[in-house]
Amino acid sequence: MPAQSNLPYDIKNVIRGVIDEGYFFEVQEHYAKNIVVGFARLNGRSVGIVANQPAVLAGTLDINASVKGARFVRFCDCFNIPLITFEDVPGFLPGTQQEYGGIIRHGAKLLFAFAEATVPKLTVITRKAYGGAYCVMASKHIRTDVNYAWPTAEIAVMGPEGAVDIVYKRELEHSAQKYADQQQHAASREHIRKEKIEEFRNRFANPYVAAERGYVDAVIPPRETRRKLIDALEMLQTKRDKNPSKKHGNIPL
Repeated sequence: MPAQSNLPYDIKNVIRGVIDEGYFFEVQEHYAKNIVVGFARLNGRSVGIVANQPAVLAGTLDINASVKGARFVRFCDCFNIPLITFEDVPGFLPGTQQEYGGIIRHGAKLLFAFAEATVPKLTVITRKAYGGAYCVMASKHIRTDVNYAWPTAEIAVMGPEGAVDIVYKRELEHSAQKYADQQQHAASREHIRKEKIEEFRNRFANPYVAAERGYVDAVIPPRETRRKLIDALEMLQTKRDKNPSKKHGNIPL
């Protein structure tokens, strides 16, 4: 994985490094490539894998990816196949085309599918987990059993750069107004902005704050991911869960 959080990488390499013999049977490989779904084995047990793909559209969730993921999650739940989610999502894909197409409604399908599933559910946050998309991708808030995060994880409402531009906008402008020269003004503003971004990243955009609040069960080194997932699956082997006693839920169609 690249050191900089804005550089892409192939999530399939991460998946193959965790599963048995590196064999991943991908489903719908050429459709909605910004999300990856498929089957694998972990310590001999069949599992379904859902993962954001940072190499395509930066791993954002769009309409097609949400529907693709929701259908796969419900398929695994139908046949009692545990779900493992690898999360690196900066948010939902912006744009009027997505808005007019109903991104909120379709995104809610994936949220509904994860929340309703009663099979063992595990999540590994590898890097970005921002905003509503973080909640949708099998977060602790929607009944996921075990959530892990790598030290590189950034769990926040939005990215540090965007957050600083909004939260500290007035402070940035006032701090740089003392310089009459335009270049000095810009340089001062950028210097203060970088300091605020670093401060925001240290205070909020890291997995330790989330772990402290119970949103993440443990922050683990990447090399321990396979062992931790196997142990969690072993613990959840006898999981029995049921939804509220009614005919069925009302999925957002």
